[in-house]
Amino acid sequence: MRIASPSFSTRERILGVAETLFARHGFAGASLRQVTAAAKVNLAAVNYHFGSKESLIEEVFRRRLDELNRQRLASLAVVQAGEPALEDVLDAFIRPALEQSMDAAGGTAFVRVLARAYAEHDERLRKFLSDNYGHVLREFATAFARLLPHLDKEELYWRLDIVAGALTYAMADFGMIKRKGDVTERSHRELAAAHLIRFAAAGLRAGS
Repeated sequence: MRIASPSFSTRERILGVAETLFARHGFAGASLRQVTAAAKVNLAAVNYHFGSKESLIEEVFRRRLDELNRQRLASLAVVQAGEPALEDVLDAFIRPALEQSMDAAGGTAFVRVLARAYAEHDERLRKFLSDNYGHVLREFATAFARLLPHLDKEELYWRLDIVAGALTYAMADFGMIKRKGDVTERSHRELAAAHLIRFAAAGLRAGS
């Protein structure tokens, strides 16, 4: 069994605590003092691993989004190897995100962090997300554009923005449809994915 080094453990503990506090209080509302107290480390440890609060925020995103987008692009490559339907490309975009939201180790907290990234007007953070992950959205937009030739670029991006918002809503489990006691979390997410893909496909296909 691989035993994590003390450095790895400290870094991951800081990231986990920061993710929870940013989800709860926002990026401006959660201070480094709160992070260090909850993680049981001193400020020097945060500076050593991350250098600044801004870099810590970025690493909270990298820890989740790097893997999420790797999975998305891998899924997209698989479906594009054949002749994908619109639903196939939507599945490649939606299902990895819903899977991540099921992660018991902070998946729900990260969804709230992600929602805050768009709700709070932090231009530096938005630029970081665009610079590091915008290419993934552009690859999907290209795939969607091939399947939706009746939509011009502006209309397509409006619709994809709405799909992304609905996905974030589903990931956060904000909806009126709550999981029943006899339904597993995975089955509930599968139902959410199926309904969202069907709904998104209809919206994307609608006449402009």
